[in-house]
Amino acid sequence: MRNEISQATIERLPLYLRTLGIAETEGTEIISSDEFGRRLGITPEQIRKDLASFGQFGKKGVGYYVTELKNRIAKILGFENSWNVAIVGVGNLGDALAHYKKIPELGFNLVALFDVDKKKIGKEVNGVVVSSAEDLTKVVAERNIHIVILAVPTDDAQDIVDSLEGSTVRGIWNFVPLNIQAPSGIRIVHEDLTVGLGSLSYHISQNYTPAE
Repeated sequence: MRNEISQATIERLPLYLRTLGIAETEGTEIISSDEFGRRLGITPEQIRKDLASFGQFGKKGVGYYVTELKNRIAKILGFENSWNVAIVGVGNLGDALAHYKKIPELGFNLVALFDVDKKKIGKEVNGVVVSSAEDLTKVVAERNIHIVILAVPTDDAQDIVDSLEGSTVRGIWNFVPLNIQAPSGIRIVHEDLTVGLGSLSYHISQNYTPAE
């Protein structure tokens, strides 16, 4: 990935991919940047600028060929690879993520689940047997796990991440509300639910008058 490409651009690419997928299912073969922008609530100029970061797309005066652009964005995002995924923590959130249909739809393979609760260990969740968290490093190596989804209590999170140093893991999707430090060679993405809810609460409170 080129260093000059902004994180904001990268984060918009999955939105473009999802929108193109919807357009494709609707039978749309070509989409203009204006229509693309209207569907996303993003200016056509921003879309063109983002895509130009990765090469030449579309045809001037015609638009973008939906299936072709969808496939190229999927390739840019690395979705043509076969990433093996593990979820650490099979509580309410971990269980919901284990059943999240988009994970396999995007080509990610859920191959392992981990928990410390003996009542959960050995049980099957969406076709995957829950392993003991004590066996994390061993199973990660055996199943060639590339991505770990972290949904554990705060106190356990950093120790778990530290144990992944030198493993096959290359990325962590972190749902723990903690500024976790990832070992060298591992990319971490934080998904803090309080940030989204706090932002939403701020915006709606600006024009909100409580009922008396």
